[in-house]
Amino acid sequence: MTSDTPHRVLRWCGPHPLVVGSASPRRQTLLTGLGLSYDVVTTDAHEIHDPLDPVGTVVHNALAKHAPCRKLRPDACILTADTLVLFAGRLIGKPRDLAEAAEFLRAFCVEASSVHFRPLDESAIQEYLQRTRPLDRAGAYDIDENGDMLIAGYVGSYTNIMGLPLDVVADWFITHGLAKDHQM
Repeated sequence: MTSDTPHRVLRWCGPHPLVVGSASPRRQTLLTGLGLSYDVVTTDAHEIHDPLDPVGTVVHNALAKHAPCRKLRPDACILTADTLVLFAGRLIGKPRDLAEAAEFLRAFCVEASSVHFRPLDESAIQEYLQRTRPLDRAGAYDIDENGDMLIAGYVGSYTNIMGLPLDVVADWFITHGLAKDHQM
């Protein structure tokens, strides 16, 4: 499995520093991979989980992270995001514990969204849980860390499955004059 933006590097040219309102190491890895420098601000934003409105849920959660970041860093260009997994009408966020992580993975033995899971038995689930820290990942899985143990394939943006649609973010920065593609 490979990233959909393996060689893209940006040069930040925005008038304000970039602040990422997320503690997600995957989002930070993705942005660092674009060659961007940024500060990280984390907050205790109140997140919601409304299975009747998954898009509204992620928008609400990203904005809930944005407001306190803006208050702390009014001088910055602020990027916040939220990732949830919608599976069988259920919004799945970060698991509470390893037992719930295993429950999530057992349910993913069929197609979920645009990620296609391998058939998973108890042995495969336990091996994955021993190798990976699933408690800070929506759906209890990480496509980038040992994802080949669980995932047969996917459709769409690899980096979006990781937690941030990198091409969309990079294009938005460029369109708004905040960054330029940097030729290596």
